[in-house]
Amino acid sequence: MEKTIEEIDFQKDGGLVPVIVQDANTREVLTLAYSNKESLELTKKTGKSWFWSRSRKKLWMKGEESGNTQAVKQILVDCDQDAIIYLVEPSGPACHTGEKNCFHYYLKKD
Repeated sequence: MEKTIEEIDFQKDGGLVPVIVQDANTREVLTLAYSNKESLELTKKTGKSWFWSRSRKKLWMKGEESGNTQAVKQILVDCDQDAIIYLVEPSGPACHTGEKNCFHYYLKKD
């Protein structure tokens, strides 16, 4: 079933929805970011991953500084319309540290 941007619930969490970014081929989780309505519209329009930076308080395209862009192949919406998955083909590492994905730390055991 298809959804429109207008059906996404941007009313929670200050107008942001979490976006899980996964490799379209392997389904590996690459990162978690946040989108507002404008960044989701830019993602649909350009085919590149756009997000809202909570720390910088501005829109940003993944790879605008590093060159490691993500070509968005499909956008999935959860059943409550308040979370999104971008299935992407990455052109390089997803993490700003240079790691392939942002989930490369393990929680220390007690």
